[in-house]
Amino acid sequence: MRLFTLTPKTTILVLGVLLGLLSPSYAQIKKDTVSVLFIGNSYTYYNNLAQMIGLISDSMDTKIICRKSTAGGASLSDHWNGLRGLKTIEKLNERNYNIVVLQDYSLQAIEKPDTMLFYGNLFSNAIKKKGSKIFLYNTWARKADPSTQPTIDRMYNSLAEINKASVVPIGKYWQRIMELNPSIELYHTDGSHPSHVGSFLNALAFVKHITGKLPKRFATVYNYIDKDGETFRIMQVTKEEIELCIRVLTEHDSKLKSN
Repeated sequence: MRLFTLTPKTTILVLGVLLGLLSPSYAQIKKDTVSVLFIGNSYTYYNNLAQMIGLISDSMDTKIICRKSTAGGASLSDHWNGLRGLKTIEKLNERNYNIVVLQDYSLQAIEKPDTMLFYGNLFSNAIKKKGSKIFLYNTWARKADPSTQPTIDRMYNSLAEINKASVVPIGKYWQRIMELNPSIELYHTDGSHPSHVGSFLNALAFVKHITGKLPKRFATVYNYIDKDGETFRIMQVTKEEIELCIRVLTEHDSKLKSN
């Protein structure tokens, strides 16, 4: 029987193929995944927040997969009662999510706090029955009236305390960034919705609260591939803006540990 003899050149080629098959480009690295459902309105869908969270988590050990149920100006009562064409209850029940994020209408905590608590509690009970964790998207005050932030924070904290939910204190992060650098514009021109930087901070905050850590590397340009394979840009931020967002989130963690 004739044996096949490897020449030095062939040996190098075979080793190269084997190493290539073991490299990340050939063997997909297995990641943990976290499924998240966002229930909210334009503060949730503006600047593609859900997609941004997924893109930021791509460089991490945990991939965050987000879905959303949203409508412009929707409150939790609209979601619960199926108004504005929403099918939130059906979406909540169609699968098991690791986390469900609740975000009420931006002025609800100020104008109708009892309504916010009532429907927040209804949703929280439904979410707990599904075995999912509850996260509260603690939004920011409108640009023209920053004095309302403590009221907004108080209502989200009350809802969290009742239901043992986790609060993502976006409003506090916004306040801190504006203190550190007033020239950073977190608001869209309407003084209500987030700018690209505001949405980047929001996305990064959710990544931090969901995974317990921040990415080790960042892109300044974020592109998303749709279901047809088309690429479109959803975010572009500067290194300075990224560093400021990281500083605020890290600073917040340090304060919590010291208390």
